[in-house]
Amino acid sequence: MRAELPCRGCLMDQIVPFDLGRLLLADLPPLFLAEVGLRVAIILAWTMLLLRWVGGRSIAQMSVVEFLLVIALGSAVGDPLFQPEIPLLPAMLVILLVVLFDKAVDRVLSRWRKAKRIVDGIPVEMVRDGVILGDGLSARDHGPTEVMEKLRLEGIRNLGQVERAYLEPSGQLSVFRRKPAQPGLRIVPPVELSQLEPSAVGSPTCCVDCGSIATAPAGTCALCGGSTWTRPRLDTDE
Repeated sequence: MRAELPCRGCLMDQIVPFDLGRLLLADLPPLFLAEVGLRVAIILAWTMLLLRWVGGRSIAQMSVVEFLLVIALGSAVGDPLFQPEIPLLPAMLVILLVVLFDKAVDRVLSRWRKAKRIVDGIPVEMVRDGVILGDGLSARDHGPTEVMEKLRLEGIRNLGQVERAYLEPSGQLSVFRRKPAQPGLRIVPPVELSQLEPSAVGSPTCCVDCGSIATAPAGTCALCGGSTWTRPRLDTDE
C-alpha cells in the first residue's frame, strides 16, 4: 500500500516559530556539517577544474544559450552542497554534461556563422550621422535615453560627434566618431538634467528625443514623433 503523505496544513500546524533546533539543523545530525564541508570541497574543486578547461568569459560576452547554461550550472553546483538526499556522483555528472554542452555550443557558433546569428543575433545600427534611429530602438527594445547613456559611457558628449553607433549582440555599443564633429543634441549633462535652450525662429533646432535637425519653429519630429526641441550645440573632445 502507498503511504499517505501528510497534508500541508498539518505540517504547517506542527511548525514552531523561532525554533532554534529547526532553524539550525532541523532533523539532521551535527556530524552532517562535516559532510557539508566535504561536499563543498569536492563539488567546487570539480567545477573549477571544468571551468578552467572551458576558459573564462565575461557576462557581456555570453550568448543567450550560454547564459542559460550558467544558470543551470549554478543550480547543479548549489543543490548537492547541502542537500543530503542528493548523491555526489550524479551531481558531478550533471555539471560535466552542462559544461560539455557549453563547449559544443561554442564549437557550433565558431564554425557556422548562421548558427551564431540565430543564437546571438546581429549588430543593430542605433545612431547614424548624429540621429538616433527608431528602427534600431524597436529592434532591440531600447529607448533613446538608454542609447544616450551608453554613448556617455563611451565618452560622447554630443550626438553630433557620432557618425555611426551599433548595438552589438553582447549588449555593448560600438561607436564611430565624426571628424570633425557637427552641431547636434548635447547629452552631457543628460537631457533630463539640463535646461533646454530654444532656437531662434528660422534657425536650426534639434529634437530632444532623437537628435534630428529641423528649422525652428518645429512641431512634431518626422523621425520619432517627438515634440520637444532645443538649440543644437557643437561639442568637441577638447
